[in-house]
Amino acid sequence: MNAFLRSLSTTQQIGALFLVVFGVLSLVTLWSFARGLRETPAGDADAAAVRKAKGRRLRGLLQTSWAMATVFWVGWVLGDTAATVLFALVAFFALREFITLSPTRRGDHRSLVLAFFVVLPAQFVLVGTRHFDLFTVFIPVYVFLALPVVSALANDPQRFLERSAKLQWGIMVCVYGMSHVPALLLLDFPGQEPGRGAFLVFYLVLAVQTCMVVQHLLGRRFPHAPVAPAVSQSFQWASWLAGVAVGGLVGGLLSFITPFKPGQALGMALLACVAGSLGHLVMKALKRDRGITSWGMQGQSVTGAGGLLDRVDALCFAAPVFFHSVRWYFGL
Repeated sequence: MNAFLRSLSTTQQIGALFLVVFGVLSLVTLWSFARGLRETPAGDADAAAVRKAKGRRLRGLLQTSWAMATVFWVGWVLGDTAATVLFALVAFFALREFITLSPTRRGDHRSLVLAFFVVLPAQFVLVGTRHFDLFTVFIPVYVFLALPVVSALANDPQRFLERSAKLQWGIMVCVYGMSHVPALLLLDFPGQEPGRGAFLVFYLVLAVQTCMVVQHLLGRRFPHAPVAPAVSQSFQWASWLAGVAVGGLVGGLLSFITPFKPGQALGMALLACVAGSLGHLVMKALKRDRGITSWGMQGQSVTGAGGLLDRVDALCFAAPVFFHSVRWYFGL
C-alpha cells in the first residue's frame, strides 16, 4: 500500500487524502443522523435535554468540519491564489465574531474599517506574493503602531487602552495567526517536489486537533483538579500532557507525508500541539472575560458556522509557531 501511494504523483496523493477526509466526514455525519433518530424514553425530559445539547454541539462541529474541509479542497483545486483568498475569508469571519462580542465605541469605527478592509487584505496579499519576511512583521510592528494612532485621532480617550488592546488582540489571533496557514501551502523545501504544502497543512491540523480531542475526552472521562478552574474545567496537567503526547505521536507517524524525518516530525508536532492547546486555553479565558461560553453566542454565531472561532482558535496559535519554527530550522 505504501509503495502504491509513493508511486502516485503529488496531485494524485493529495486527491487521495481528500477522499479519505471526506469519506470519514461522511461516515461520521451518517452516524450522527442515525443517532439522532433514536427516540428518548417517554417522560425522561432530562435525558432528552442532554441528548439534544450533545446533538447540537456535534452538528455544529460537523458543519464547521465540512466547511473547513471544503475550503481546503476548493483552495487546492483552484490553486494557491484561491486558497489564500479563501483563508482570508475565514480570517474575516473569525475577526467579525471576535469584534461582535467585544463592545466598541464610535471612536473605534475608523480603526475597524482599517482592520477589516486594509490590514486583512494587505496581510494576505503579502502571503500570496510570498513576501514572508514582511508579512511576519507587518501586523506586529506596523499595524500595532498604526491602529492606536487612528483611534487617538478619533478624539475618544474613554477606555482607550482597553479598546485598542481588544482590536489588536483580535487582529493578531484571527488575521495574523490564520494567515500562516496559506503561507504553509507556499513553502518550498529543497529537494522536495513543489505543491506538497497541502500535506504540511494536513499534518499540522491533524496533530493539533488530535491533541485537543484527546485532552478534552480524558479531562472529562478521568477528571482531576483543573489547573485554572475559573477558565477551563477540562484543562488538567495529566490530560494536557496526554493530549500533547498523542498529538505528537500522530505527527511522528505522519512524517512520510512531510519533508521531515520521523524525529523532526515528532518534535514539530509536539511544538504545534503545545502552542495550539495553550492558545485554546487563552481564548477560553477571553470568553470567560466576555461572559460567554462560545464565540458563536450559544451556538448562533454571526457567521452562521456555529462559532467558527471556537473551531480554529488552536490553529491560529499553532500555525505561526509551526511556520516560523520550520523556516528557522530548515533555513527557508
